[in-house]
Amino acid sequence: MIVGCLDELIEWGRSNSLWPLTFATSCCGIEFMAVGAARYDFARFGFEVARASPRQADFIMVAGTITHKMAPVLRRLYDQMADPKYVIAVGGCAISGGPFKKSYHVLNGVDRILPVDVYIPGCPPRPEAMLYGLMQLQRKVKLQRFFGGVNKQIGREEYEELLRRDLTSEQNDLNVEGGEKQ
Repeated sequence: MIVGCLDELIEWGRSNSLWPLTFATSCCGIEFMAVGAARYDFARFGFEVARASPRQADFIMVAGTITHKMAPVLRRLYDQMADPKYVIAVGGCAISGGPFKKSYHVLNGVDRILPVDVYIPGCPPRPEAMLYGLMQLQRKVKLQRFFGGVNKQIGREEYEELLRRDLTSEQNDLNVEGGEKQ
């Protein structure tokens, strides 16, 4: 009982204090800057400490076109990050190569060199989409176990049950089902 409550507290703290390492190479990087500005302000979600050092970051946000020349550098930055580490692919260029996918020098998706946790589509994605993607990463981090090993992942059935329970409570809180809020 105590371990479960402590586990939930640690999961809440980890999910609400994720520090990004930004690897922005094109227009998606400007949208990421807009998310950090006053209008959208991702600091209210716990992402405010953007780090330039991979050793202090929790996740890497790959925003923009990745060329074959940049791929080893990106992989080195990922390898220097402390575990647990996460990857968000932002925009069409990072997800699939975008309009440059037929080019000889462009990597057709960052998932060929890094394990991607969250995909944020768009060219470039709106700041609201970036915030939604960041909140999806928060949800994923909340569902991980802290005790019982080094941040063990839960089983697929348990993950789906927790996600279903989380979505059901979210719908009731936000009144998505329709009708008037009590």
